[in-house]
Amino acid sequence: MVDLLSKAPTASASTEKMNRQTGTSRFVRACLRQPVDKTPVWLLRQAGRYMPEYMAVRKHHTLLEICKTPGIASEVTITAAERLGVDAAIIFADLLLPFTPMGVDFEFLAGEGPVVHAPVRTLEQVRALRTDRVGELAYVAEAIERVARHFSAPRADGDQLGIIGFCGAPFTLASYMIEGGSSRNYIETKRMMYGDGVAWPLLMEKLVEVLVGYAAQQVEAGADVIQIFDSWAGALSVTDYREYCLKPSAELVKRIQALGVPVIYFGVDTASLLPSMRETGADVIGLDWRIPLSEGWKAVGEGCAVQGNLDPIALFAPEDVLRARVREVIDEAAGRPGHIFNLGHGIVPGTPVESVIKTVQWVKEFTAR
Repeated sequence: MVDLLSKAPTASASTEKMNRQTGTSRFVRACLRQPVDKTPVWLLRQAGRYMPEYMAVRKHHTLLEICKTPGIASEVTITAAERLGVDAAIIFADLLLPFTPMGVDFEFLAGEGPVVHAPVRTLEQVRALRTDRVGELAYVAEAIERVARHFSAPRADGDQLGIIGFCGAPFTLASYMIEGGSSRNYIETKRMMYGDGVAWPLLMEKLVEVLVGYAAQQVEAGADVIQIFDSWAGALSVTDYREYCLKPSAELVKRIQALGVPVIYFGVDTASLLPSMRETGADVIGLDWRIPLSEGWKAVGEGCAVQGNLDPIALFAPEDVLRARVREVIDEAAGRPGHIFNLGHGIVPGTPVESVIKTVQWVKEFTAR
């Protein structure tokens, strides 16, 4: 793996960002629906538990230790991007990191994922949430700065690798905070959403405030794009999404765009929500694999870029089947400006690394202009 642990930042983040903006990036151009020489490709969870290099790091560090140690977080981010040959690197972090400066403690338990031991379920608890300690998340920005510096020079093909920062969406983070972890039915979340006209909007407001500050740190450090993960929005009806979640999500998108970067907005199992998600004003809407890409693009409208949407389990298929599925996604995009090839969700543990590498190669082969 790339040894970055001893390399402290040497140039200012603002200077680095300015230098990167003078370069070229097919990934950023695609986000803005501009012509590209080939379809850019990156993959959700491209640095994860399917990759031997990452698992070697996990033998010595917990997930949170990796996230909170800029040298290690940048190392695994860079290693994955270079090993796979993708067009963008997404910083290694976790959606729930903003909880800690807000005063909500959590941990990862084996087999259970993230657990919040004191769920936030009352108005008093919401009022107690802090919004003035975003600076405590600076370790993510430092990791981004290291990644941006590493990829500051154009690659052999003249393209500038894109740097992606990210955060969770208000609804998704609220659901973790209220449920105390993952959920099947989101009973406590919806109980507050439906029944407390003070606590719910206040929680949305506080989350947006923290997330904007968090995104600003990432952009200043060198992120070219911010992806907003609304992982659990698919649990909502169209009516509920529009009444309780659209406004804060749109506010978050607008304020991040004001930082000078495009925004990707992604949810899972959200085919019914796509037209409403487009109303957030995001530059790119992420599509999962449950809807053909052409139908998803039609739902969000031609004036929006789209990202997706290969079924991540197709990476386990025989080579001829996988190749055909990759080709199908490319054909659905039909060469229109504004397509970023990705999976419809993240790479899962056990995925063959060679299948991932071949997928990236096929995208470049099939779409070279």
